[in-house]
Amino acid sequence: MPDPSGWDLFKSPAARILPGKARQAMEGVYTVGNGNNTFGDLTAIKWSYVINTNDSSFHVSGFFGKDIAYFICEGKQLDGAIIMNGYWRKMVSTETGLIRLTITAANGANILLSPLPAVTPGSIVINGVFGNGQEEPELPVSFAYNRPLHNSPAGFNILAHRSGGRNSDLLPVSENSVEMVLKTAEFGSTGIEIDVRFTKDGIPIIYHDNDLNLREVQKSGLVGPIENYTYAQLSAFVRLIHGERIPTLRQVLNTVVYQTQLSFVWLDTKYIGSLEKVQTLAQEFKQRALQQGRNVEIVIGLPGRDQINNFLSLPDYASTPSLCELSIEDVQTTNARIWAPRFTEGTQNDKVAAIHAQGRKAFAWTLDVPEFIEQFIREGDFDGILSNYPSCIAYYYYVQQ
Repeated sequence: MPDPSGWDLFKSPAARILPGKARQAMEGVYTVGNGNNTFGDLTAIKWSYVINTNDSSFHVSGFFGKDIAYFICEGKQLDGAIIMNGYWRKMVSTETGLIRLTITAANGANILLSPLPAVTPGSIVINGVFGNGQEEPELPVSFAYNRPLHNSPAGFNILAHRSGGRNSDLLPVSENSVEMVLKTAEFGSTGIEIDVRFTKDGIPIIYHDNDLNLREVQKSGLVGPIENYTYAQLSAFVRLIHGERIPTLRQVLNTVVYQTQLSFVWLDTKYIGSLEKVQTLAQEFKQRALQQGRNVEIVIGLPGRDQINNFLSLPDYASTPSLCELSIEDVQTTNARIWAPRFTEGTQNDKVAAIHAQGRKAFAWTLDVPEFIEQFIREGDFDGILSNYPSCIAYYYYVQQ
């Protein structure tokens, strides 16, 4: 990820955080003027935030349909203007660079910073420059406000695989890390899928593969199945690709509830064994979220027959939120709230309608091809899509008319 810290104007002591009303009013679908050869014709612009120890951090993202591109910037107000500073990236390649954007008072900052901002088509124009790599940005880019973001009354879940994407996608933080959970909303995610395993001493942790390998962790003295080690050993000697520790399930759920806006967590059970500890933690953090005035749905994923059998052995399984990847009959047997078939089965609108008639939801997974993402959103009736490219899901969902 390019380092955007070189813009001296953005470091001005007079630069301040944007008010919430300005951020909300700025969100929308924008027409791309300058830069459309690189980014395409439209961008969906949306704000996100995380709560840090001492303050809140706000970022604005722009999602594009071309080459699964996006930008992520920090935004501030300065001398009556709005300035944004960050980086852009194309997920289909290693292309990336710095981007600096400005909304002058005359181009709509006066509207956004007013007590009751009212945005109309063309009233907000964002101008700026972008560059390649760490080079000083010089190429012109511009966006003009077109219309509000699409939002269906029933809502839609944009779910990030492995909490934000795979290590192979060259993201700035590691898959299934606390740091990724804190970053994933910048990619457009409204919820996450995370992979649950157990350590030798029975601690539920978040880790995808069966064993310690160089795809997921830095080289260390530990090798072999992850369940061969205690959590203390993993914490002391193992680091994820970008240097983070393997997190516990408790740490991740605590981060979701107290530091993010995320509203959905899919606990993909990658092991065969009792689900009781996972159930207990899901129930605990559901209550913690409610105490914070938040509705965070936490579901236990049931990807196979063994997990279903262990789920059915729980004394109150029928009232435990779950997601079943198998047949509709299995969904009914487990009383799963969500049916989640592979995307390769197609849109299956007839089966999705049957699921909806039962008061349940349907998600598709894991959908990464832009053409299929567009098709599923345009022609399908799913309530959410799981992807390694949540920014692509966000683009096609939000630009709908």
